[in-house]
Amino acid sequence: MNYRFSLASLAVALGAVLPMVSLAEGFRAGIAVRIVTPDPLLPVSGGVGESRRTTKKQGELTVRALVLEDGTNRVAICSTDFLGFPSVLGNRVRASVHGIPGNHILIGATHTHSAPDCYGFPDGKGGTSADFKYLESVCTKLAEAIEEASNHLQPVGLKIATGEAKGKIAYNYYAEQLYDPRCHVLQAVLPDGKPLATLINYAIHPEVIGNSQGICSPDLIGPLCDEISASGGGTALFMNSAQGGMVTADNRRPGGEANDWSECQRIGKLLGTEALRIIQDAPTEKAPRLFCASRSITFPVDSPLMRQLIKALPSAPGSSAGENSVTTQLNLVNLGDAQILTIPGEALPNIGYYLKRKMRGKHNLLFGLTNDAFGYILTREDYDSFHRYEYVSRTSLGEQTAGILEDEALRLVNDSPLPDRL
Repeated sequence: MNYRFSLASLAVALGAVLPMVSLAEGFRAGIAVRIVTPDPLLPVSGGVGESRRTTKKQGELTVRALVLEDGTNRVAICSTDFLGFPSVLGNRVRASVHGIPGNHILIGATHTHSAPDCYGFPDGKGGTSADFKYLESVCTKLAEAIEEASNHLQPVGLKIATGEAKGKIAYNYYAEQLYDPRCHVLQAVLPDGKPLATLINYAIHPEVIGNSQGICSPDLIGPLCDEISASGGGTALFMNSAQGGMVTADNRRPGGEANDWSECQRIGKLLGTEALRIIQDAPTEKAPRLFCASRSITFPVDSPLMRQLIKALPSAPGSSAGENSVTTQLNLVNLGDAQILTIPGEALPNIGYYLKRKMRGKHNLLFGLTNDAFGYILTREDYDSFHRYEYVSRTSLGEQTAGILEDEALRLVNDSPLPDRL
């Protein structure tokens, strides 16, 4: 199958009615994982520009799907070990899945800087390092994981908790204390008390290894998921949060940074341990309600670099590549007493704090880099205001993005039912 890719979104028919399977009563969940490490290895991308060749792997790249159902609604939350997962790929996955409306499938990226390019960034030689056949296989495997999770739903209760993840995990490279230390944890628990799945929502750049060492890796997210599983938390799924500008892994050491696999293991295991500590004593809700809403959201592209980049990317047939706007899917999910909003990029921490403060759940989660990843998202006051913000301004859509996101996201919040038991 031959196809092309674009940063601009393919339109999602949000109002379309998709065939639904008969849903059983009660709250159920299923989770599935597929390994997507390329064999042979491919170059890896750390951002705009040419990818770097690799000679070895450390850990496995995966795609993961958690499907939730309350007897009325069904939602899939998916995590992919890539820098970003543009909607042109996500929509291929959605079109291959049966039994879940496309606008109820949320697809996020962990933001590892040590995985193959999903965008088709120009390589400076008139081409791209992206391997379209490989990306097709990733889409196929993610659709398979969603289908498998849907076909193996089990009755579960739900535990939800929020707490500060303590220890040397993350910090803001630009301003050390300006980040959100809160870790949100969702856990699906089987009737015998054994966890089936644990979702971790935390803001961090998984860039301990980066793309310059010739290594293909999920970075710290691989050891995080391994720690959850090894410690009895079931299958793990990580969704990033508002980690823009520049909330990164705290791998600082006297004399420099630790940039090896052992540091990925240290941070990943620590975050996993903290997540399980945070969720340990949370009460189990037996029949949480599930609600999902979505709407299309359009952003102007004001940044000269991003306009140039979008025009240079391979275009999907019928897309708006080359025009000065991009459109994507925004989701709101109520899950028990938690509320979840998606963000199509890397929002700065102040935007994350603001949205969480205005949301209406007891626990308010943000799924960053979800349904698209349009670079950094910063307020118009921050945009191009400090020398320190020069890079994040150049690699954002423009100064209007945050305002549009906040207005549309909170309109979706206020137009939707309240979460449970508030």
